[in-house]
Amino acid sequence: MSSFSDLLQKDRASTDSFIARLPKAELHLHIEGSLEPEMMFAKAKKHGVALAHSSVAELRAAYDFANLQEFLDLYYAGANVLRDQDDFYDLTWAYLQRAKADNVVHVEIFFDPQTHTARGIDLEIVVEGIVQALHDGEAELGITWRLIPNFLRHLSEQDAIDTLAELEPYMENFHGFGLDSSEVGFPPSKFARVFAEIRSRGLPVVAHAGEEGPPEYIYEALDILKVSRIDHGIRAIEDEALVSRLARAQIPLTVCPLSNVKLCAVPSLEAHPLKKLMKAGVVVTINSDDPAYFGGYIGENYRATAKALDLSNDELKSLAAMSIRGSWLHEVQKARHLAVIDQL
Repeated sequence: MSSFSDLLQKDRASTDSFIARLPKAELHLHIEGSLEPEMMFAKAKKHGVALAHSSVAELRAAYDFANLQEFLDLYYAGANVLRDQDDFYDLTWAYLQRAKADNVVHVEIFFDPQTHTARGIDLEIVVEGIVQALHDGEAELGITWRLIPNFLRHLSEQDAIDTLAELEPYMENFHGFGLDSSEVGFPPSKFARVFAEIRSRGLPVVAHAGEEGPPEYIYEALDILKVSRIDHGIRAIEDEALVSRLARAQIPLTVCPLSNVKLCAVPSLEAHPLKKLMKAGVVVTINSDDPAYFGGYIGENYRATAKALDLSNDELKSLAAMSIRGSWLHEVQKARHLAVIDQL
């Protein structure tokens, strides 16, 4: 006779298997945040870069962040090992292989140009390395893609405007622009002019808002930057009118559950507002953010969230479907993936 524990394990295994079969789009992934410690040490050795930690184990032990800023300090230090085109290719290719293993069919990847130009790295090196891997990933792994440069909000808007000008020769590779980095004290309204310029070119925009920052930042992202998606957005739950607005307008939130726990934006995964937002009719998607630092790629985010919030298969299907609908894929491609999800 099976014990209750055995039944739970079987049920969990069944849920995990179901998650593995779901086609998924990842809409919130910082490619620099997929730099695993092993690759960081290999690239540091290649370029003769000194790291603050002496081993992979010591570096992993440092991934215990009290807030977003502590993570960002380590994140920017890690990015310093990325020096040539092969580095950016290898970084992106390694992520795509993990995405394929999690049945990700489409990715919309962020990168931070200013993180690299501040180190004297030519943008051609960055863009060409990432884009070549994305093309190879589509050809060999069947993963379609969009590429989204992000501006660093702790820097000035003029710096963002200058960066946009530097990106001009590579614009054909980009499908929209975003805003990330330290949130508190750096409201979206700070970047009104540069986002207006991008929108005037017919490109969509997104912005990190409402992770550590207040709901007011989400309003600013919607009303001033006129974003098509909110990255994170979990603090919307504190404002009933905002939740209703997001639901009515079907503005997607690209939520990153394990990241939110790791950065102490929520006290635990069980306390995460994802399920409440879904029940309120908000378009919610699950993503991994900076998976090398936050303990899991997209599959692990789905599995851990399903367990913590007791998500049903129908709710998991809905999350996968919302990731496809919330993407910038063409409608024909969306329909193809949604048909697969419907049949599961």
